[in-house]
Amino acid sequence: MWCGCGERLGLKSPLRWAMWVLALGCLGASAQADAAPARSGLTEDEANSISVFRSASPAVVYVTSTAVRRDLFSLNAVEVPQGSGSGFVWDRQGYVVTNFHVISGADRLIITLSDQSQWPATVVGAAPEKDLAVLKVGAPPAALRPLPLGNSEELEVGRKVLAIGNPFGLDTTLTTGIVSALGREIEAVNDRKIRDVIQTDAAINPGNSGGPLLNSQGQLIGVNTAIYSPSGGSAGIGFAIPVNTVKRYVPQLIRYGRIRRPVLGVEPANERWSRSRGIEGIVVAQVQPGSPADRAGMRGAAMGRQGGVILGDVILAIDGRRVGSVDDMLGALEEVDPGETVVIRAQRDQREREYRIRFD
Repeated sequence: MWCGCGERLGLKSPLRWAMWVLALGCLGASAQADAAPARSGLTEDEANSISVFRSASPAVVYVTSTAVRRDLFSLNAVEVPQGSGSGFVWDRQGYVVTNFHVISGADRLIITLSDQSQWPATVVGAAPEKDLAVLKVGAPPAALRPLPLGNSEELEVGRKVLAIGNPFGLDTTLTTGIVSALGREIEAVNDRKIRDVIQTDAAINPGNSGGPLLNSQGQLIGVNTAIYSPSGGSAGIGFAIPVNTVKRYVPQLIRYGRIRRPVLGVEPANERWSRSRGIEGIVVAQVQPGSPADRAGMRGAAMGRQGGVILGDVILAIDGRRVGSVDDMLGALEEVDPGETVVIRAQRDQREREYRIRFD
């Protein structure tokens, strides 16, 4: 249907009219394309967050615990909610990693997988000093999706991180942020120090504990463990145990149920007693007969004839790492594997000595 407009524009032949209409159509399509937003309207960062969440969330689990208590009126034993938290699948054998404080004091544990199936769990191993615990569930391998492991030594302040967990019981929640600081120290439930902790501003709230902290490649780079907040809610200061610590100790928890620490064979004196006398280092009170320290020639304190204390060795450093407390000493020894040799620098009789100690 022509409508007469072709003649007014000087387009008398049908061929010219068709070419003109085609050109107008192309111009219109071009204008619409320029006005339309990019596909899905996603930024590169948004697309990355969505991709990491979709690939990692099937590995995140919901940990609920109950405790047996006696009813005050009936005196019957009843189960009461103990708490909840997060965790993640370690491998297809059914091992799940979470925080120790999530499962502490529980009589019964239930793991809810991403497909909403629920499985009773048993504690395989626990390390309160690292706030780590390993659970075992009987779920089929096909239902278990472990996370790829990253390297926390490659982290830098400013790098993007993502946290997935179950804050306040709201399952599979994603928050994002950056690495705010590295090398922080926090206290574990048994008052030991956890070192080299990651600080992040990704929102971490009660219930996030035990969940994974991920990098932009979807690799595990930490286990969310604590927040610093006067109100109990996220204040932009969260902490995660670095994945290299997790990789070192989780296999030990699976195999032995605890962290295997080389036994030096010394009993340290009370730190308050040492500090009150201005002594720096770890005063060795006793050396166990036949221990590595005994074989190396270390000596403990003794009582003098007048009733005073005669100091033996005072440990100053282990492998060049200065130790000023028992916690420092235990932390240094945790880095030693069986068969390795450490050099202990100590002071005795106003003289510094070195002991080379090999652990079996």
